[in-house]
Amino acid sequence: MLIREDDLGVLAIGQPSHAWLSGQLARAWGNPRFGAVEPLEEVCLAAEQHDVGWDARDLAPLLDHDSGRPCSFMQMPLEIHLGLFTDGPRRMLSQSRYAALLVSLHGWRLYDRRDLDGSAPEAAAAIRRFLDGQRTFQAQRLRELRADPATEPWSRDEVVERNSMLIWTWDYLSLALCLGWDTATARAVPTAEGHVDLALRRASAAGTWQLDPWPLRCDRLEVRCEGRRLTERFEDERDLRAALEHARWETLELRLEPV
Repeated sequence: MLIREDDLGVLAIGQPSHAWLSGQLARAWGNPRFGAVEPLEEVCLAAEQHDVGWDARDLAPLLDHDSGRPCSFMQMPLEIHLGLFTDGPRRMLSQSRYAALLVSLHGWRLYDRRDLDGSAPEAAAAIRRFLDGQRTFQAQRLRELRADPATEPWSRDEVVERNSMLIWTWDYLSLALCLGWDTATARAVPTAEGHVDLALRRASAAGTWQLDPWPLRCDRLEVRCEGRRLTERFEDERDLRAALEHARWETLELRLEPV
């Protein structure tokens, strides 16, 4: 869950809704400088579903006792976090092997960045098991995809890496938008001929952000996600969940434009 703070309290945005916003970016992505998204349907599906393992957890969130709010995705206990990122790719297999591969790579990429030598031994061991399991899952999917003439062109290493980095980029931009960051820089974003750093910054108009350089096919883009409004703080997890079940829904509408 993402916790967006404002003057009214917090807007609790489910991880799958944030991923839906990533999918909206994916479907608008691409121009002569940034190239096309291929295979479009599979990559957009992976972008929209990269947090599919979180849906049930976000309906019954844990309580952060320090803030009295739901635990954000960054506060989730390690064993739960790893379990959700293990479950997601498996669930995607019922829809698309290629999307399942990209969802697995996304979770793997998150944890491959960790400094395991500086982590507690038990945590490091759990993360290594997760990484090994995801590599095994990915290798199996690649064998299947490369054996299928319909999917073999998309399963080449350079294509898979490009698409994985695109999902990484959309995830990061979506997080920045959902959480209302004033500025953010996505590093090493794939383009048609290489990579570029992509700057996101809040514009003067309310609810508007600018992207530089501009990576989309359209001149401007409106995106949205949904969350539930919480104005209270809670001491009991049951009270939090009951309040969230009856909380008022809000649609967060945002606009993107070039500099």
